[in-house]
Amino acid sequence: MPLQIKKNAEERMDKAISALKRDLASLRAGKASPALFDRIQVEYYGAMTPLNQLANINTPDARTLLIQPWDKSSVAAIEKAIMKSDLGLTPSNDGTAIRISVPMLTEERRGELVKTSKKFGEEAKVAIRNIRRDANDSIKKLEKSDISEDESRGHQEDIQKATDKFIAEVDKVLVAKEKEIMEV
Repeated sequence: MPLQIKKNAEERMDKAISALKRDLASLRAGKASPALFDRIQVEYYGAMTPLNQLANINTPDARTLLIQPWDKSSVAAIEKAIMKSDLGLTPSNDGTAIRISVPMLTEERRGELVKTSKKFGEEAKVAIRNIRRDANDSIKKLEKSDISEDESRGHQEDIQKATDKFIAEVDKVLVAKEKEIMEV
């Protein structure tokens, strides 16, 4: 049972890292990528719908994104959602598709993106620590009936080692993203 708790905790911590990587992919680093729109929600017939479920998103070149909605009546709603987002991009609507030119990042915008990436990293670290707390609580419950105090302490130390490993992974991912953002 304690082994299952540790395994489950590590799987959840790994998912927190995956979520961090997905969030960081949606940050603009000066080049066009369809992942920029992963967090964009469009109001479509009264429901908030992810942009990638409403349109085909392509990168015709390194600095341009082309959004081709499947329903042409949704072009205005998509354009509005992009304008309201924190991406700092200005869409150009030709009636059937939306073109977005991704400009070079200014030094100020790069600093903002680094701050945002650090915020995402801090959220991932909090999630990992919460997973550690949940796993330790489960181990402590077992201590009352199934395992000894020494075994409990050993399992908690293993969980802490896994936590430290995943926190270091978060730091490594953040350093890589910061380097990518600050690259001119």
